[in-house]
Amino acid sequence: MSKMLLTYSYFLGLRTLTVIRDAEVMIQKQHPDFSMDAISYEDSAVFDMLNRGETQGVFQMESAGMTQAFVNLRGRSVEDIIAIISLYRPGPMESIPTYIANRHHPDQVKYKIPQLEHILNVTNGCIVYQEQVMQICRDLAGFSYGQADLVRRAMSKKKHEVMEQERQHFIFGSTEPGRECPGCFANGIPREAAEQIYDEMLSFASYAFNKAHAAAYAVVAYQTAYLKCHYPKEFMAALLTSVLDNTSKIIEYTGECHRMGIGLLAPDINESELGFTVQGDKIRFGLLALKNVGRALIEAVIEERKTGGKYKNLYNFCKRTHGMEMNRRALESMIKSGAFDCIEAKRRAMMQALEHILKSVEADAKKNLDGQLDLFAAFSQTQAEEETSFEDYQIPDCTEYPAEVLLQQEKEVSGLYLSGHPLDRYRDTMAQMRSTPIAMLNAEDAHEYDNQEVTLFCTIVKMKTMSTRSGGTMAFLTVEDLTGSMEVLVFSGVLQRFGECVRDNAVAIIKGRFSFRENEGGKVVAEQIFDADQYLQTQGKDEGDKNPKNKLWLKLPSMKSEIFDDVRNLLSIFEGDMPVYFYFEDTGKKGCAPRNMWCVPNEILYSELERVLGKGNVIVQ
Repeated sequence: MSKMLLTYSYFLGLRTLTVIRDAEVMIQKQHPDFSMDAISYEDSAVFDMLNRGETQGVFQMESAGMTQAFVNLRGRSVEDIIAIISLYRPGPMESIPTYIANRHHPDQVKYKIPQLEHILNVTNGCIVYQEQVMQICRDLAGFSYGQADLVRRAMSKKKHEVMEQERQHFIFGSTEPGRECPGCFANGIPREAAEQIYDEMLSFASYAFNKAHAAAYAVVAYQTAYLKCHYPKEFMAALLTSVLDNTSKIIEYTGECHRMGIGLLAPDINESELGFTVQGDKIRFGLLALKNVGRALIEAVIEERKTGGKYKNLYNFCKRTHGMEMNRRALESMIKSGAFDCIEAKRRAMMQALEHILKSVEADAKKNLDGQLDLFAAFSQTQAEEETSFEDYQIPDCTEYPAEVLLQQEKEVSGLYLSGHPLDRYRDTMAQMRSTPIAMLNAEDAHEYDNQEVTLFCTIVKMKTMSTRSGGTMAFLTVEDLTGSMEVLVFSGVLQRFGECVRDNAVAIIKGRFSFRENEGGKVVAEQIFDADQYLQTQGKDEGDKNPKNKLWLKLPSMKSEIFDDVRNLLSIFEGDMPVYFYFEDTGKKGCAPRNMWCVPNEILYSELERVLGKGNVIVQ
């Protein structure tokens, strides 16, 4: 792949480039000869992964809309990635269905005039790149290179006066000195066709990429996909490190790790580095991701570990790091995260003993500062014995915190539940319910769900209340599921009805309406809030009994049809525990699909399947 494209992308200053570099460094620890410069850009396994919709963490391709577009395209080359990146923008986006249809049925491609074929045949009859706009102006209207670029710039900057002036030149030509051109009409192109072509260019070029820009993005996209496909642990570790300050993204990407079968190890004072790292077949949590600890402090802690060996116990750690700007708050954060679990038995015992240990370390430091240890050399052996014995000091045993408290503390200092998740025991239930993953409502195309009804199966991480002008009370909830976190708005009336279910750390089912604002992102306006356990025992069970929806029936023309591939891709994206049954019209055969083709009950899936198969061919019962 051209070095120019890579150079171009580096000037963009993308965070993703750091991810690629960090992943490469981690890979080289196990494979010293590995280099991103030597990877193949024609790796079928990479495109297979993208065509399964496994795009989380892949640059430019994470959104549901972009993912689905590429899945429908069944892309097999970097050129396909370039095209989709270029098309998935306001204006060009309208051409995506035509582009995909023409790609799969090239014999059905139609051109407004024959003169467009040599320009658009490489992009399935659609305008995709700014360069094509310029070539159309040159070949059809006789524009010079400079004039064609003027049109492109006027369109991209939305200079309406210039665009209308150039419209006349495009259709009828120009005799203006220095800007002479014959125009489309003089070249035998009907005025109506010229008008339509110019309008199409106008709607397209306002948001279009030039191909070099899109190609640079596509190279970065492919590189991230390659790393995710062939070195998933290293890639996900680098990706998580890049979003240390974004809790929502950390939740999202750790959820993707779980889906990929990559375990997440809690922080470990003797194993963790600054960022996330690969350890065996798992990813180790980075110490810098903890709250109340700074980079300089963690770097000093790691350097001391390298030179002085692993830390033996909490006292040994406190003594060796004394003077490194270590403070009680930082120590408490590390204890709560589980970073000392490898050297001490219980977190509650450490918290209770911490003050005594810090006072002892401070006293020892003061003695050393006063020079008392050197003045009384006769006592040096005795003092050394005392010192050794204190380092072997065992923290008094006590009852450990309850599991829910441990999880709450982990969440408090790391943004994650590290030793488990309050929703873990509900995973199967969530797969069967029509709950909306929060990641979908945080995605780039979240605006598509504006004003839709949603159901969240989540934990209430934080609650903030405020008084309204009318004298009532409303609440702002920060909620989280296994895919991400978001804000839920609870107005006074709803809070009054369901207030007993609204509390910190509660597992809740929230039904409401999604609201999206361009500059604010999305939030859910709650209409009903239920305690999850009570809901599942009563209403959830009743609803299931009244309307059991546990089978998906799909009617297809043939197993060999391209439609079947589209259906299979959709099912892989929404993989779950709901049985899927097929009926094939050509053979009249019907039966249950293999287990790996079962799905999660989801309205978005149903609507997409209806779009592919037609209404009446998708039945949920």
